Amino acid sequence: MKLLLTGATGKLGTKIAECLLTKVPAESLAVSVRDPKKAEWLRAKGVDVRHGDFDHPETLDTAFAGVDRLLIISADGDNETRIRQHTAAVAAAQRAKVGFIAYTSVVNARESILPLALPHRATEEAIQKTGIPYAILRNNWYLENEIGNILAVKAGRPWVTATGKGRVGWALRQDYAEAAATVLAEEGHENTIYELSGNLMTVDELASAVGDLIGIDVEVQHLDEDEYAAMMKNTGVPESALPFLLELQRGIREGALDVESNDFEKLLGRPVTPTKEALRQILNDLEKTGN
Repeated sequence: MKLLLTGATGKLGTKIAECLLTKVPAESLAVSVRDPKKAEWLRAKGVDVRHGDFDHPETLDTAFAGVDRLLIISADGDNETRIRQHTAAVAAAQRAKVGFIAYTSVVNARESILPLALPHRATEEAIQKTGIPYAILRNNWYLENEIGNILAVKAGRPWVTATGKGRVGWALRQDYAEAAATVLAEEGHENTIYELSGNLMTVDELASAVGDLIGIDVEVQHLDEDEYAAMMKNTGVPESALPFLLELQRGIREGALDVESNDFEKLLGRPVTPTKEALRQILNDLEKTGN
């Protein structure tokens, strides 16, 4: 049985690869990466490192050859780029006669109002049209995405948001990685969609949990979208990035990430890491790096 993971040198991919190496022999694992030099640590462990570039589909034909089970990690980029790249990867998987495809999507992809859900929706549909058995991992939000806000409050600044009372299912990247590794390495996940959400919280509740751990009262500054955009520009956020940030804030405010599910527990065999424990891990990692 040959397993293959794309994007194995990214933040999520690296953690998935590490998890897979605790579940399967290294010689049964392959990775497809744009720059094989960045995956030398995996090659040193006996993993089959292959060159595969979503922008060059011909490389994927070689990368996916002989693969039984494939995990496609969603790529970075604008929606048009991601749809093109993901569709190319799915087509290559079909040409290679891959027996199973897993894909990291976004929570509630079919109905989501978030513009970032568009490429995920398109990719899910492309996978399902192949007729290949599949598992869709609809990830909520990484808790690590809030490190900028955590550093701000550690420095005595307010937590700035335009999300109102919207709730988010934050979870550690490690939990998402373990869930993905389980689906790729184990049978029994065919034609299944998993909604992977952590414990639902508002920004106020998350900020309060951070404050409890570092021993301060965290001020949460609720802004409207115009105020939020002005604040982000003042902190140096490029104007080109503002539409995405505003869409995300609006989406959270309107419930796009408010999805309750126990699918994490099904895949992990345990509850998702409790929020305070997860935050403690992040704070400890920040301390180690001098932040």
